[in-house]
Amino acid sequence: MTATDSPAARPVVVVGGGMAGHRLAQQLSLHGVREVLLLSEEEHRPYNRVLLAEVLAGRYAPGVAALAALPDGVTRRHARVVRIDRDRRRVLCDDGAEIGYGDLVLATGSNPVLPPLRGLFDDSLEGRERHSLPAGVFAFRTMADCAEIDAYLPGVRQAVVVGGGLLGVSAARALAARGVQVVLAHQGEHLMERHLDAEAGELLARHLADLGVEVHTECRVRSVLTEDRRVTGVELADGYRLTAELLVLAVGVRPRTGLAQAAGLATRHGVLVDGRLRTDDPRIHAVGDCAEHEGVVYGLAGPAQQQADVLARVLSGLDAEYRGSRLLTRLTLSGGAPLDLAAFGETGPAGPQDRVVRLADAGRGTYRKVIVRRDERGDDRLVGGVLVGDLGTVGTVAHTWEGDEALSAHPLHLLTTQSTTTGGTSS
Repeated sequence: MTATDSPAARPVVVVGGGMAGHRLAQQLSLHGVREVLLLSEEEHRPYNRVLLAEVLAGRYAPGVAALAALPDGVTRRHARVVRIDRDRRRVLCDDGAEIGYGDLVLATGSNPVLPPLRGLFDDSLEGRERHSLPAGVFAFRTMADCAEIDAYLPGVRQAVVVGGGLLGVSAARALAARGVQVVLAHQGEHLMERHLDAEAGELLARHLADLGVEVHTECRVRSVLTEDRRVTGVELADGYRLTAELLVLAVGVRPRTGLAQAAGLATRHGVLVDGRLRTDDPRIHAVGDCAEHEGVVYGLAGPAQQQADVLARVLSGLDAEYRGSRLLTRLTLSGGAPLDLAAFGETGPAGPQDRVVRLADAGRGTYRKVIVRRDERGDDRLVGGVLVGDLGTVGTVAHTWEGDEALSAHPLHLLTTQSTTTGGTSS
């Protein structure tokens, strides 16, 4: 091994060019780390995935979602890493290149989950063709997905979106904005059940209906209907059939851990990391959708950026520790009367020590609820909430919650105080 090939002289190599990897590379450069190599599978310029629905809706050109250019000290290369050689501290790429690393960061993100629907795959085919989706069936996760859906849209009149979480709701309203008749089929009891309570979910369903989206909850899609491997509709569990020339699957994501598992790193749902974002190999770290910290895989942009900021400090020799993220999920639905949603922390009481304070105006379609918990010292603290409609109060509420402050006034004061501060966002 030559001096220039010694581990100390090697760059920080980041595997994954999404929001987490891009943010990390930027921050490493700001902290004076001179050699950073970013390896990205996607050919697209790095982009803000929070804006994907706006791109699909036609409100933004793809270039608007692009992230800021990387600093001069960062090299970005289009390559797919296929193996990690931990003994030699090298990564092997699909083009045959071997790249040495001083520190390696996995920012491999996540893959969309494809539900086990009959007719989705053709068992009569061989190899990769067997796992190809029928024409007109798409996941909704990346800019490439947006481009493929956009290219397929001309002539499409009816679409079905499976999944009523954040991505499914975003895809449904984006397609409706393009003039498509959309049916949103969601297996849960109400939309966005990970973030909203039933009442907020109903307000969201009403808003989507006003945009022309037909919403069905507690509805399970059983089969994909095709003709010559082109989607023609779906069949529901009760046997009812929906016609569709376009099918979007948005039922969740799964962390990409295959590279880490093959290298012998500890994984569970994601790649296991400690407070310094280290795996069980001290020279390998993980951030973003693929990382699992204290049993949690966040899968959201906000925590991914927070992890990247902490890791940049760690790798530049500064003292830093990631202690988890407090999530404020924010979604703005345009088209017709705009609707804002914000959800954070716990959406319901956990016991007798909790009380619920709520304001609702059905006529205006607004709903505000916070969960207040009495601590051991007798102080009231905000532990969660859901806000729908006019969100002028979200800045004050978010600041109080994120700071874990004892409430100095009645919680109703929080729900009626206007603020221009928006707080954090995640998607």
